[in-house]
Amino acid sequence: MIKLIILATIQSFLLASSQVFLKLATMRMDKFSLTWAYFKDLLVNWQLALSGISIATATIIWMYILKRFELSVAYPLISISYIFGMLAAIFIFHETVPLTRWIGVGLIMAGVVFLVR
Repeated sequence: MIKLIILATIQSFLLASSQVFLKLATMRMDKFSLTWAYFKDLLVNWQLALSGISIATATIIWMYILKRFELSVAYPLISISYIFGMLAAIFIFHETVPLTRWIGVGLIMAGVVFLVR
């Protein structure tokens, strides 16, 4: 079970990282337009590339998890990504996260604890 928890935590971190890099990439981009310049900017956007690499790596780990563990246990564990997302919102994007959101994530994590027992 500890192996599953470690793998799911790594996979969840990569999932959240992918979304963080995607948000950073979109923040750098100009308004969407069907122009060569816009798509050229997409091709050289390193945050977009890191988003793709993160999600691809997370998918490979997820495939391994699905092959080795029960879906009913593994799937809820990816909700660990909520914690990483909330931390990224605070430390990278300097957002204010209200207590009610933390309580919601805490309840989800409590459910995960019950699941892995």
